[in-house]
Amino acid sequence: MSKILISFILFIVTNITFGQQENPAIFFTQKDQVNKFHTISDLQSLKKGELVNLYQDRVKEIMTVLPFLSLTNEAGVRLKDIGIKEDSRHLKVLKNTTESIHDNLEIINTMVEELIPYADTEKIIWTILYYEEIIKKMRIGVNGNF
Repeated sequence: MSKILISFILFIVTNITFGQQENPAIFFTQKDQVNKFHTISDLQSLKKGELVNLYQDRVKEIMTVLPFLSLTNEAGVRLKDIGIKEDSRHLKVLKNTTESIHDNLEIINTMVEELIPYADTEKIIWTILYYEEIIKKMRIGVNGNF
């Protein structure tokens, strides 16, 4: 009985551990994207720390999606969805790219946390609005109305 229980627990732990890993064949996920856009008055009511967080989120989406923009602008798209074979070579390229983007984002987030708070609040707000316009255009896609 105890062997069955231990096996069951091991099975559950393994499923939880590996089940939470991201699919290596997906370009980017919904969590990499901003879920709200702002107006100037929205942003003017926020504190600088909140603005810096919004700034980081917008940089993250731009850096994550932009390299893949000619392939897709939609979250959750797999290699095979756009006709790319999900073989080891393509999966390795995608994995290396997403890891590189992640590593670069860590460095940029450190810079944003350390330096952007010294910027004028008005400039941070205008930069966030500018980034949001870029994101909107990226979401329209290459077939959209630029």
